[in-house]
Amino acid sequence: MRLAILDDFQNIVKSIGDWSRIEDRVDVTVYNDHLEDKDALVERLEPFDIAFVIRERSRFPKDVLERLPNLKLLITAGMRNRSIDVAAAEAQGITVCGTGGSGNSTAELTFGLILCVMRNIPEQVQSIRDGGWQIGLGVGLMGKTLGIIGLGRQGSAVAKIGKGFDMDIVAWSRSLTQERCAEHGARLAKSLEALLAQSDVVTIHVPLTDSSRGLIGARELSHLKKSAYMINTSRGPILEEAALIDAVKSGRIAGAGLDVFDIEPLPADHPYRTLSGIVPTPHLGYTALENYQCYCPDVIENIDAFLKGDPVRVIKP
Repeated sequence: MRLAILDDFQNIVKSIGDWSRIEDRVDVTVYNDHLEDKDALVERLEPFDIAFVIRERSRFPKDVLERLPNLKLLITAGMRNRSIDVAAAEAQGITVCGTGGSGNSTAELTFGLILCVMRNIPEQVQSIRDGGWQIGLGVGLMGKTLGIIGLGRQGSAVAKIGKGFDMDIVAWSRSLTQERCAEHGARLAKSLEALLAQSDVVTIHVPLTDSSRGLIGARELSHLKKSAYMINTSRGPILEEAALIDAVKSGRIAGAGLDVFDIEPLPADHPYRTLSGIVPTPHLGYTALENYQCYCPDVIENIDAFLKGDPVRVIKP
């Protein structure tokens, strides 16, 4: 059988795990680039029986899956992938399996971005590289208010780290309760607008759904303090790009740290790449060694089990 490993940007997947377990039964092809065009993706995958997709880098909606009659097994890193139409895959006779994960790498990166934007770390590093020294003043975290949109697994991990920095934690989501906030040392904001108005840093940790798409736009950003920072490590379309660019350019807010974007990889001419006040990282939230040390062995085990007729970690609609 033939396996395609998609979007392996770092060319790392084959170096982790014992691939010899399946190499006598599976031909492996690794692709380090990304194909956004559906036709190109279908053409690439047409000969393959198995595909491994790293998180949501490649999309598998119904109209793509229906054009892949040879595909029998689709594996995603993690046990949830909103870019795969699991119901359509099942109807097509394609088994969808997931993998485990490890740690709080996204929550940790969130604070990496917070420190970068508040202490001007990229600019200070560039000054050193250019032969200079200190430029400007950074802003400390202790005593500042951290506004967390969404207090699920990642949001609650961010709250815990924020408490370690002696930050005041306030949280909001449409379904958030007082009890959940108390459990994680946070105050419940009465509304999204109330959270935005009182926060020095706002960080997004809700999934992308129809109701969260465009959750933060120009109107919402207008509630922020001029000294406030916006952080997004969840999904790009939750935060409206044009509105954020305008807010940072105009000095309406102090800056932003972003790990997710409407289009990924980020287009070469995108303003985020050059706009002062924005620190962009290339969707690093889950790309920690510990996660891949879970992903890759589980992919191998998934393929082995599938070939033996007893698939594991099957994801159902």
